[in-house]
This record gives sequence, structure tokens and C-alpha cells, in this order.
Amino acid sequence: MTDTALNLLVNELRQPAERRLWIVDENIPPQLLAPQTGTQVVGNRFDLIRAMREQGWNAELSDFDLGKLPDASIEQIIYRVSKEKAVVHHLINEAARLLGPNGKLILIGDKGEGIKTYARKAQQRLGGAKAEQKQGSVWRCELSVAQPADAPLDDQNYAQMRELDLKDAGQYLSKPGLFGWNKIDRGSAFLVENLAEMLDRPLPVEGSILDLGCGFGYLALNACAISAELTCTDNNAAALIACRANLEARGYTHAQVVASDAGDTLQQRFDTILCNPPFHAGFGVEGDLTDRFLQQTQRLLTPNGTACFVVNLHIPLERKAQGLFAQIHCHADNGHFKLIQLSKPKG
Repeated sequence: MTDTALNLLVNELRQPAERRLWIVDENIPPQLLAPQTGTQVVGNRFDLIRAMREQGWNAELSDFDLGKLPDASIEQIIYRVSKEKAVVHHLINEAARLLGPNGKLILIGDKGEGIKTYARKAQQRLGGAKAEQKQGSVWRCELSVAQPADAPLDDQNYAQMRELDLKDAGQYLSKPGLFGWNKIDRGSAFLVENLAEMLDRPLPVEGSILDLGCGFGYLALNACAISAELTCTDNNAAALIACRANLEARGYTHAQVVASDAGDTLQQRFDTILCNPPFHAGFGVEGDLTDRFLQQTQRLLTPNGTACFVVNLHIPLERKAQGLFAQIHCHADNGHFKLIQLSKPKG
């Protein structure tokens, strides 16, 4: 988030309100200001919501599921627009239901993120006035409710889980709100193709297994036996929902799906850890996200276990793993991704 957008957001939240809903996503830093009376927070990131709860905010983790909130029960909604259009459209549609008479929707975002288009669509959906303020490339758009339109914005049926038939990759349940929700990640496919050789045993894998950063569960579903002692974990609410649905559909009755920040809520140690970390747009290569995944892998891997990572070639995973693991091996690379084996955790 730019400093301008952050300042606009903080200034907005400092204004008194009695029935305010603040919708947060991965663009929002976890520490902004002291908890505000009358403000309810909903977000889809476990680490962010946990941090806000610890600060004293009234914060709920969900896949932007606002169905529990009654119609016309909110006076003001503040939302720094998300990266995915389906999410934004879903939340504008919900604003039309939740905002009472004279209610306000405050949208904040950069011009390059489509804020002008979203504001225009929100005005059409809510049927009221629109007021805009510009600071550099960042806009604050205030929309009022008058006569909401009957036709909702196209949110790709955001809340609905749907079956994806991905040709030779099989069928999976997924939904918008999850990064790469409608495709198979090429890095994950590369890891599955080479996993038997990396582990020196045939698939499916038995024993205690952790899918660290599971997404909708592709690695677990393609690598793990139904009888395995399987745990899947992710930071994103949509991923947790989709992974749980896929495991249940495939008969993984003993598997568990757990919310965590790179596995930090887990206590059990695992013989096998599979990981395709979320080093996509919006996450830094040299940032502490890489370190968090590696540190938790060191903590969670059994002394004789093996962790199998797939990362982009430019991610310095081997260097960052030094000091954490006695054995670090690059098994293969295909010009885009590399497969890294980690074993013998130190300490």
C-alpha cells in the first residue's frame, strides 16, 4: 500500500462511528492505530486478523462472508480495494445489502488498481451520490445509498465453491478469493512429477505429512495416501475452505486443515513437509516471508524427515536455509522453478 492510501485509511478510521465495518485484506498492514469503538473488522488473512485481535480489535476471520450481518445494519463500510475483481464486486454487492438509509461506502485505492471503475460501478449498484477526492494517484471515493440496483455486479458467484475440470490434472473444488484458484500452479505440478524420486519412495506417500501453504490442496491430493496422517495449513480463508472441501470429497477423513501463518500454530512434527510458498506478486523475495517458512519447517520437521520445496529460480532458498538444515540439496530445475530438499534440521 502506498503511504498516501495508508494515510487516507487511517484518517478515515479515526473519525467516530457507531456501526462501522472495516473490510481488510492482504494490502493492509496489521498495526495501524488503536482499536476504534464501534468498528467491526472482517478479513481473510489469518495472521492479520490474529494480530488485530491481539491489539483489541473486534475482528473476524472469514472468506469475506458477511451473511451473518443483518440487512441495513451498517452505517459505514471502509474498504481499501482488493487485487481481485471478483472480491471487490462481491463486497460492493454486500454493501448494497448491509448499508442502511444514508449509509456510506468509502472506497480507497490507486488509479492503477481500478478505483475509478469500482467507484462508478458502486454508484450504479448503490444508487446514490458519489464524492471523490484525489491525492496523487490515490483516490478516496464516498458512495451513498439511495435506491440500490436490483442487478448485482458480476462477482463470478464469489461465495460458491465450484468444480474445476483441468484436463489431465483432474478435478478439483475451488473458488475466487484464492490465488490461482482456477488453474494448477506449474511449480506444484513440477514438484509432484519429481516427488517420488526426491523422497526415494513411490507415491502416494504414507506417514505424517504437512502441506505447508496448501492452497486448495493440490499437493496433498496428488502426493498423499488417504490413510496418511495429513495436515494442511494456509493463511488464506478461501484456501482453507477449498482445501477442506477437496479433502472431504476425496475421502481424506483423517486429514485436518488448520489456519496458521506459515505453520506457526502447529505443534506436531512431520516426517514429510511439502511446500510451494506463496512467493507471487505482493510478496518480497528477500523479505521475512521466506524466513518464516524455513524457520517453521525447521521446527516442524522430524530429525530424519524430508522437506520438499518448489520455488522460482530467483528465490535464494538454499542460502536462507543455511544454519537451519544440515542437508540442503537442489534436486532439479526446469528453467523456471527449482526443487529443494531440506533435511537434518539443526537445533
